[in-house]
Amino acid sequence: MRAIWTGSIAFGLVNVPVKLYSATENHDVRMHQVHKKDGGRIRNQHRCEECGKTVEYDDIDKAFDDGEHRVVLTSEDFEALPAEDNDDIDVLQFVPSDEIDPIMLEKAYFLEPTSKTPKAYLLLRQTLEDTERTAIVKLTLRTRTRLAVLRVCGKVLMIQTLRWADEIRDVDFKGVNSKAKISDKELEMSEKLVESYSEDFTPEEFSDDYQVELRRLIDAKIESGESLDVEETFDEEDSEEDTGGDVIDLMEALRKSVDSSRSSKKGTSGKKSDAKKTSSKKSGAKPKKSTAKNSAPKKRTG
Repeated sequence: MRAIWTGSIAFGLVNVPVKLYSATENHDVRMHQVHKKDGGRIRNQHRCEECGKTVEYDDIDKAFDDGEHRVVLTSEDFEALPAEDNDDIDVLQFVPSDEIDPIMLEKAYFLEPTSKTPKAYLLLRQTLEDTERTAIVKLTLRTRTRLAVLRVCGKVLMIQTLRWADEIRDVDFKGVNSKAKISDKELEMSEKLVESYSEDFTPEEFSDDYQVELRRLIDAKIESGESLDVEETFDEEDSEEDTGGDVIDLMEALRKSVDSSRSSKKGTSGKKSDAKKTSSKKSGAKPKKSTAKNSAPKKRTG
């Protein structure tokens, strides 16, 4: 990883020198545009509406236009902004962690301690953990002033930028104010359905199906060329099942969903146990019995 920002966390008279690294990366297959007729690469050009000439990136400025006034801002104008010179992550508040609404969260960054003695970094991390607090901070990142949260992620401090309050839209949908009556039976069945799907979240179990299939398609085209049979590459069993139209009876839908979820879980647990048996057979090891006797340490005989 490469650091994209260097500065320090400042709260009170305490300074914690850090480097900022992007915590996430894009796994999408990278593609570009080509001419359908001959496969030639399509390049974007910036063309001026006034003179009709193609303009190089270095000759482009930004402008604000409200319909009546146009204000052109040069790179020198942006560099003159006071926020440009700030190399501190300023702590504004420490708030209870559960007060941060996930809708406000944006991009995540890891913070690496850069001091030879990272005691202040470790102290801040321990304090946030023990108090179950999250710091609200302000920083300048890529010439923009950003509001962010500073929190603990495992052994690392991390920053997550926030949307500003006026960037969250206010909505008032008619449906959410409906006075449709929900019966006790429907609520009970709905809670059973939630319970049947309940388990610990393990993100590693999930994959981006679209990117997996896209990669599969690209590999198949490399191997077979343009004569590829798409239906053969993607079996019919991969397609979505027909749900049989809209469901009218809510209770019946809930009941069927609960039954379906239970049978699906039984099948999954069966597959997992079969996989364990197969793996133990391949390795030639006998499956261990997890009994209290087996787990107890054996006494040594002299």
